[in-house]
Amino acid sequence: MSKVLEIESMLTPDNLGTEIAEKYITWDTFRQTKLTDWDETRRYIFATDTTQTSNSKLPWKNKTTIPKLCQIRDNLKANYVAALFPKRQWLFWEGENKASEESKKKRAIEQYMGWVVDHPQFKKEVAKMVEDYIDTGNAFATVEWVDERNEVQTTTGIKTQYGYVGPMPKRISPLDIVFNPTASAFLQSPKIIRSIMSLGEVFSYLQSITTDMNREHLEALKTYMLELRSNVRDGGADFTEKDAYLRVDGFTSFREYLQSNYCELLTFYGDLFDVWTGTLYKNHVITVVDRHKVLSCEPQPSYFGYPPIYHTGWRTRQDNLWAMGPLDNLVGMQYRIDHLENLKADVFDLITFPPLKIKGFVEDFEWGPMERIVMDADGDVEMMAPPFNVLTVDNEIAYLEEKMEIMAGAPKEAMGFRNPGEKTMYEIQRMENAYTRIFQQKIAQFEEQILEPLLNSMLELAWRKQQGPITIRVFNDEFEVAEFKNLTPEDITGAGRLKPLAARHFGEKAERLQNLQNTYATFGQDQAIMVHFSGLKIAQMLEEFMDIEDYGIVQPYIRIAEQADMQRQMDSAQMAVQTESMTPSGVTADDLS
Repeated sequence: MSKVLEIESMLTPDNLGTEIAEKYITWDTFRQTKLTDWDETRRYIFATDTTQTSNSKLPWKNKTTIPKLCQIRDNLKANYVAALFPKRQWLFWEGENKASEESKKKRAIEQYMGWVVDHPQFKKEVAKMVEDYIDTGNAFATVEWVDERNEVQTTTGIKTQYGYVGPMPKRISPLDIVFNPTASAFLQSPKIIRSIMSLGEVFSYLQSITTDMNREHLEALKTYMLELRSNVRDGGADFTEKDAYLRVDGFTSFREYLQSNYCELLTFYGDLFDVWTGTLYKNHVITVVDRHKVLSCEPQPSYFGYPPIYHTGWRTRQDNLWAMGPLDNLVGMQYRIDHLENLKADVFDLITFPPLKIKGFVEDFEWGPMERIVMDADGDVEMMAPPFNVLTVDNEIAYLEEKMEIMAGAPKEAMGFRNPGEKTMYEIQRMENAYTRIFQQKIAQFEEQILEPLLNSMLELAWRKQQGPITIRVFNDEFEVAEFKNLTPEDITGAGRLKPLAARHFGEKAERLQNLQNTYATFGQDQAIMVHFSGLKIAQMLEEFMDIEDYGIVQPYIRIAEQADMQRQMDSAQMAVQTESMTPSGVTADDLS
């Protein structure tokens, strides 16, 4: 009993910290069903046999799993990423006033953000978000400031810094974020992000946020954390663990957690009213360590007025912000496919090696070719052949696989296969547009709800964090050379928004091109109609649809200039041939001295 009193006397929890920890536990409880579903889906995606899935309970000898869910996932990811980045130039700036829309400002912002998204880490993080979007149906992201500079001393003795400095997206795992799922919208809901750091990383973070005003408080917090862990390691106290906020995820007990070299941080974003002090923390970022101590409490620095944390769901629900994924309701069909496949294999084994029905007295024997079986007059040995019609389940398996492709919004046409039947070119395009409507809508949703606000938050972070001019690399399409430009924070500051036109444009191109081809096929011979169509504008539209802007193929009346140049070359060559034909061959009198 004395040990319990001793450890409780050592803990000095902050009321605000414990309240945030209890909110985390409450919101985490709301999503336990989703966590179970995600775990089952993940097991099927990465399974190598049915023993790793819920099919392991079936009494079949064969344990084969057909990785259909995994194939659908890979198919969706490949097509989603291809649609998000269809060409090099897909990001545009739209200013809200004359100053922000001027060409110099517009070009500077687009070139800066083009340099940012060309960083390899950008596409890697977006690919991770796409995987979350497919696996769990929920993708979360925020922004962070990255400083990868490394100081290098050259042979001349001058120290130079190399490396990327700027904003970068950061994927948030759906397992590490909780929020109020019944809120009207994700941006309006308070949210808590859980992260695990080593003790050294936490102290480094404390040092980075230390100012003259809070230096004494942070030093006292550091001392408290060290003394608490030291007392626990010495074994001088025990825990009752009666408080919910002391149960840290991933650890069997609070004692084990404190004996480890890790710290749990719960970071709260949003509005919070402290009933103990009567204080309203409006749009704050509050970090809690060890489920009971407030590490920092600061206003949200973003100019947007809300934390730059964004969410999108694949199949949204009414009155619940946790969305469904494309694979969630296909798990049962995957279960059925594996069930039929192993049933067929077991029946095939029984046909190949059938059981024997033995009647009367039969001496022991080995079953094999030309074996002799000795029995009495009433004895008999008969093979028990199972029904052969079970082997026709291949048709049902193929039917289920095709259904799963269509229901996930990833038809076979997305993989390069065409459905059966002879079709014209326009029929194929029309069917592809109809088949891929789900795919186009889901990837456009990802672009609108995650990628677009994320890019604008990255630009806003650059406005706040950039110190002094920065040198960026810009590729000049006209001269096909790389240029280096110096931009200041004022060059990339403006009122407006960045708008990515990738996935949405990707879905519109095929339909518009098909409509243009149909129009030419129907009205192309009527000169009274075609005289009103601009040939140059149509050529520029085709250039955009085919993503060949980088080649500079479309230029006003370039064919006339090329034909004139060709004619000059032909005339010059012809004159040279005529001159050669009028020149006498051999040695003339003038050639001799």
